Amino acid sequence: MSENVRHTSGFDVVKPLSITTLIVVMLPLVLLPLASIFIFGTSSGLASFWAALAAPEASFALQLSIVTSFWATIFNVVFGLFAAYVLSKYNFWGRNALIVTISLPTAIPTAVAGFALLLLWGPYGTLGRLLEPHGIQIMFTAAAIILANIFVTFPLAFGVIKPVFDTMSKSLEEASATMGATRWQTFWHVTLPSLRGAIVGGALLTFARSVGEFGSTILVSGNLASRTQTAPLYIFAKFNEGQVEAANAIAIVLALFSFAIFSILFFARDWLETE
Repeated sequence: MSENVRHTSGFDVVKPLSITTLIVVMLPLVLLPLASIFIFGTSSGLASFWAALAAPEASFALQLSIVTSFWATIFNVVFGLFAAYVLSKYNFWGRNALIVTISLPTAIPTAVAGFALLLLWGPYGTLGRLLEPHGIQIMFTAAAIILANIFVTFPLAFGVIKPVFDTMSKSLEEASATMGATRWQTFWHVTLPSLRGAIVGGALLTFARSVGEFGSTILVSGNLASRTQTAPLYIFAKFNEGQVEAANAIAIVLALFSFAIFSILFFARDWLETE
């Protein structure tokens, strides 16, 4: 009898021990912190929760987060698709350097990202000073939040789409070309449908990351209530003001939002991966 068979036949004592250890480790690190948000948020009743959530500043912060994250996601999915296509299809000098550069924002602290954007687009920045005389100001507006989200989530869609490009069979594209299809027709009718799962997955990851962005947006937005205050900034501001219930209401919404997105990614992955 082989060693592998002995480990899998009969009662496996390692299984319950492994599962218990996994749960014990996750309890203080993930499960209990998340549970505390919902326990505290409902401790005063649902009426208090809805009142905190319906406050004008809270509603504005949620809407601003959703809108700015949407536009950042659109840009990064389109760019990620284009970049993945070019870097997978063509070999050229500096290709690896471009891949590393696109992936770099994942390793840069978000506060550094916000500071870098200020140095570039701020009133006294490299490009910002050229726009200032024309009355154009990007920093401390919703546009600055979109720029920050684009920078921070830059590699996400690209990182999901490119591996699919790299492993995609070229036979269908070649067959399409031999049948007289143009390069655009081949891409639209053959290549793009094969990337459906990667595009949707990249978009959901980018959107979820953008909605929760804090470090860069607090520097470039100005954190002005009902003007440039996103949902994470609202939580930070209300907590500092001692309004914990108001902060907790938005925290619950963001937690549920993230849970919904990753549930879609997990449970719909078979549909998303279908070519």
